[in-house]
This record gives sequence, structure tokens and C-alpha cells, in this order.
Amino acid sequence: MKAWQYDEYGSVDVLKLVTDVPVPDIKDDQVLVKVVAAALNPVDYKRRLGYFKATDSPFPVIPGYDVAGIVVKVGSQVKELKEGDEVYGDIHEHGLDAPKQFGTLAEYTAVEEKVLALKPKNLDFVQAAALPLAIETAYEGLERAGFSEGKSILVMNGAGGVGSFVIQLAKHVFGASKVAATSSTGKLELLKSLGADVAIDYTKENFEDLPDKYDVVYDAIGQPEKAVKAVNETGVAVSITGPIPPPGFSFVLTSSGSFLRKLSPYLESGKIKVVFDPKSPYPFDKVKEAYSYLESHRATGKLVIYPIP
Repeated sequence: MKAWQYDEYGSVDVLKLVTDVPVPDIKDDQVLVKVVAAALNPVDYKRRLGYFKATDSPFPVIPGYDVAGIVVKVGSQVKELKEGDEVYGDIHEHGLDAPKQFGTLAEYTAVEEKVLALKPKNLDFVQAAALPLAIETAYEGLERAGFSEGKSILVMNGAGGVGSFVIQLAKHVFGASKVAATSSTGKLELLKSLGADVAIDYTKENFEDLPDKYDVVYDAIGQPEKAVKAVNETGVAVSITGPIPPPGFSFVLTSSGSFLRKLSPYLESGKIKVVFDPKSPYPFDKVKEAYSYLESHRATGKLVIYPIP
């Protein structure tokens, strides 16, 4: 099969498009998915740069966490899924702890049934591929922070992949009393369209110096020292990019199909939408360009690779 892979750590230049990679074998609890679309995430390039060397899989590595595709083969212990099912998910159950050697930027990928869910019927494969890692991270962070109806939240980097879902989940699923979010000037209207009551332009004001404080501050950018300054007396800050001082905590997503099934009604009703960067989707032969753009930190929402041969 065709796949993107790298056999050393480094910049986008270590990525190579290879045409003779063996199609992966499946274990008893796995299915083989014909990849239709795959999304990029910052964790991909952090891994490629060697941030998780200590727990990473051996080379060569096929990058990619998010997949949407069609089941073409099932293992002997697979209970629900069958050949022909249209599925989506984040294929790495534990994203940083021994991630799979063979990811989603390939024609086929082997995936445990438990991290997949059936694709909502109203979403196409490109939309579905953009969801799993980002929306599951957004959801798990809100749950761990004890977010609930009537609480207030500040979302740092509300126009990013995770942040755009935190705004929508907080507003439409959890019933937030007030949602504030930060972005650059050109993305403020997007924040409001997603459900933010207050859109803060970080190029013009420091949110941590403003009088408003919040029950939850969700740091989806990596500014933990600032995040904790916007928390109220009983509040908490959540970090997805690394350590954070009190009253904050950080976590790494545990990927699960059950998260996606739980959110399916909101996706099917259209209450939660995927935000795509205007440059998306990128064709399979433009993966390097897509990563270069993602690594520039200028992307809005999600970047998806489609079609995959």
C-alpha cells in the first residue's frame, strides 16, 4: 500500500511517500480500515520531532491519529463492527504512551474496535475524520474539570481544533452560563458563531488582566501561567499541552469509541459542527505542505487529508 512514513526524527523533510508498504495484519480485537480521510493534529509533529522518544514505537513510523473509513476485515474477537461499516476514531488509545507504529496516513490501518464508532450518517468522511482526537480531548477535559450547567468557561485558542469544540460542547452540551474565548482579530466572529458570548482578541488585550474570572479555564494553546490567573476562587484550569501550576491539572486523552457514540446525537442534529481551515482538505501527495501549515500555528480549525488513494 501507499503510506507516508519516516525513519528518523526531524522536520517535515523526514516524511517520505512510500508505495510498497505491507498492508498491516490485524489482531483478534482489531479491524482493518480502508482509510478514506485522515486528519492532522499537533501531536503528530510533536511525535515526529522526538518529544515522546522514551515511549514511542520503533521506526519506521506511519504518522496519523484520526481516521474515517470503511471496515474491510474483522478480527475473530470483534463483537459489533462488520465488513462494510463506515467508521471513525482516534486509533491510538493512549496517545503518548506507546503509540502505534502504523498510523492513519496510509491506504489501510489496523485499529482496535473499542476506539472506533460508526460514522454519523449526516457527516461525510472528511467531516468525520476531523472529529475524533479533537472532540474527545475537548469532551474529556470538560468532564475532568467537573464542568456542568450554569458554569462559566474561558477557552484559550478558541479557533483551533480542540478549542472550537470546547466552545460548542460547553455551550450546547454542558449548558454553560457564559463562554469566553480568545483568538486573533480575524477569528473573533468565528468564536461568536460557535457559541462564545465573549470573544477576546489576544493581540489587543491580555485576558489574564481582565476583571472577569471563570469556573474553568481550558488552555488549548500552552500558556499555563496565564491560564491559572483567569480562574475564580473555586475554579480550575485544564491544560492539554503539558504541566500547569495549581489550581490547574493536565491530562492526555484516552481515546474511546464511547465518547464518540455519546456525542453522536449532537453531531447528527447539527448542534456541533466541524471547523475546517479554508485550505482543507489537502490531497494525499500534499501531506508535507499540510504539516508545514499546521506547524506555522496559523490554521483555523482542522486540516484533513483527502482523498487517500
